[in-house]
Amino acid sequence: MKVIELHASVTAENDREADALRAEMRRQGTLLVNLMSSPGAGKTTLLSRIIRELPDTRIAVLEADIESTVDAERIEALGAEAVQVHTDGMCHMDAGMTWESVKALESGAYDLAFLENVGNLICPAEYDTGAGLSMMILSVPEGDDKPLKYPLMFQKSDALVVTKLDALPWFDFDLEKCKERAKKLNPGLSVFPVSAKTGEGMKALTDWLLERMNEWKTGPQGTV
Repeated sequence: MKVIELHASVTAENDREADALRAEMRRQGTLLVNLMSSPGAGKTTLLSRIIRELPDTRIAVLEADIESTVDAERIEALGAEAVQVHTDGMCHMDAGMTWESVKALESGAYDLAFLENVGNLICPAEYDTGAGLSMMILSVPEGDDKPLKYPLMFQKSDALVVTKLDALPWFDFDLEKCKERAKKLNPGLSVFPVSAKTGEGMKALTDWLLERMNEWKTGPQGTV
């Protein structure tokens, strides 16, 4: 009987493309951030706030959705370049798709480029997109038990942004318990509780992003 390990083959090819894209983004001096969350967690709202908080930083956004151009239109209204990516029903972005999206940007002169991945806490964590940094969002209404239910997403991320902090009084969400569960899965995870609506916690997050961006620009060639 023949057994073909198709998934391993596909993953290996994706990893090679991801490494090549990372090297190209470092050559360009652009830190690509893979932003992941479930639908409705507030990715576009957070990105909009980051753009407003960093007016001197050149930012581009790759908006991955199954359909529509709503999110890209919101980003462009803030003066940042956005590319709308339709995934033809796929629940995640891979390295090849991300590279094609990067090529669609009108200029390579960006400090930060955000890939707003398809809303999903499972599939996006399984594919290396070629990003130099992975950041996930967990919103207060989703509950503090998500690290227990979707561990891979927390393990694969460099930062966890707990959003909609202004909604804490109305939801049974234990912030410290959430941090503890996430850190148990990933001790090196940076955690930022924020409200994109009020601005609470945003400075700590944007300062961290600027530090990572500067490290990326001055770091050695290759992958991270």
